[in-house]
Amino acid sequence: MKVKSSFFCNNCGAESPKWIGKCPSCGEWNTYHEEVIEKQSTSLEKDFGWKKNTKEKVAIKKLTEVAPVSNIRTDTLDGELNRVLGGGIVSGSIILVGGQPGIGKSTLLLQLALSVQKKVLYVSGEESEEQIKMRADRIGISNPGCYVFTEVNVSRILKEAATLEPDMLIIDSVQTLVSPYIDSAPGSISQIRECTAELQRFAKVTNIPVFVIGHITKEGGIAGPKLLEHIVDVVLQFEGDQHYAYRILRTLKNRFGSTDEIGIYSMDIQGLREVRNPSELLLSPDDTYLSGSAVAASLEGLRPLLIETQALVSPAVYGTPQRSATGFDLRRLSMLLAVLEKRCGLNFGNQDVFLNIAGGIKISDPSIDLAVVTALISSLQDIYVRKKICFAGEVGLAGEIRPVSRIEQRIQEAGRLGFEVMYVAKPRSDRMNYSNAGIEVRTLAKVDDLLSEVFA
Repeated sequence: MKVKSSFFCNNCGAESPKWIGKCPSCGEWNTYHEEVIEKQSTSLEKDFGWKKNTKEKVAIKKLTEVAPVSNIRTDTLDGELNRVLGGGIVSGSIILVGGQPGIGKSTLLLQLALSVQKKVLYVSGEESEEQIKMRADRIGISNPGCYVFTEVNVSRILKEAATLEPDMLIIDSVQTLVSPYIDSAPGSISQIRECTAELQRFAKVTNIPVFVIGHITKEGGIAGPKLLEHIVDVVLQFEGDQHYAYRILRTLKNRFGSTDEIGIYSMDIQGLREVRNPSELLLSPDDTYLSGSAVAASLEGLRPLLIETQALVSPAVYGTPQRSATGFDLRRLSMLLAVLEKRCGLNFGNQDVFLNIAGGIKISDPSIDLAVVTALISSLQDIYVRKKICFAGEVGLAGEIRPVSRIEQRIQEAGRLGFEVMYVAKPRSDRMNYSNAGIEVRTLAKVDDLLSEVFA
């Protein structure tokens, strides 16, 4: 038996017979590492062990001859998960869930296995059966059709799955799986690529949806070759700070729906709980009459979200002024400070500036610029801004306030939460009418108008 040694790129998974400094596929330097591969079969049709149980034979068909599937999606009984998946689980799909260690990936999928009340096979290569049982008891949901299998050999896993014929297969995690056809360590590029390919073939042939948990690298990307994300049908990213209770499930890729949806959860002692109205949890009580705070009508995906921006401006007593931002781009904060100094004549050059997005979430929506500017001016002049006022607008370098997308959704969300006044950019079209929004909408053209309207 011949032993073959190959070099693989850690970034994109490209293979080379010898070491090279620069990857010709992705252009990265020093990413090639050697892996020993032992091929047991050169046939394209390997004996996977589970194919003998499959009844359908693959044949070439015209697209017009393919029968449509009536009930193609399965309800997860989780509104947030249904939202990010586009309405439910598609039969025969393979879904990759990535996230930081301890963020709640295993808890999310175990809750799914226990709540769907269908036959589910939960395969774990990281935990024992007793550990999984302990977490299931803590969650407090029971499913008599949930089966547990602690195994890392992918061929044995798929053979047992074909015998059991579950409605769903969950793998925790893909980095622990090993294939008998590859003689390299678990988690290596060749192992991840081969195991994921076998899971994909199993899902497509048996029409059983497969959930796969994936680890992430220190840069935030999913560990393994980039090919891993191309093989799967859906890529979900589980985000959040371990010091806060909120978790955001974001769609990075979805062949069966939109990638603009997010799901929001709250972590408590009984697992993950759906947050149906996150705006009410992210806002401070109305009785906090303090300066340096403003409410922004943001948009995460297609969901309107009202968040609180907090700013602290104080004289710099240690020489060079400090600039710090939590949950907001620091470079954009510097740009907004320069606009306020140039267009409004406000002096931030000798002030320490600290900005925080309440709730521990990170926002990249430019529509919160207007709320950030309002919070900065409020803290500088020590003037309180009423909690029943919210803002939505992008600030340009010339000091103009630019319109943002989906302004009607933002206005409706603000009116539903009891806000009385909302400041938005002056619309480009005169046909925009906000009279039926249930909230007083005022328009601003420049940052100077903000000074005269709010801080008069």
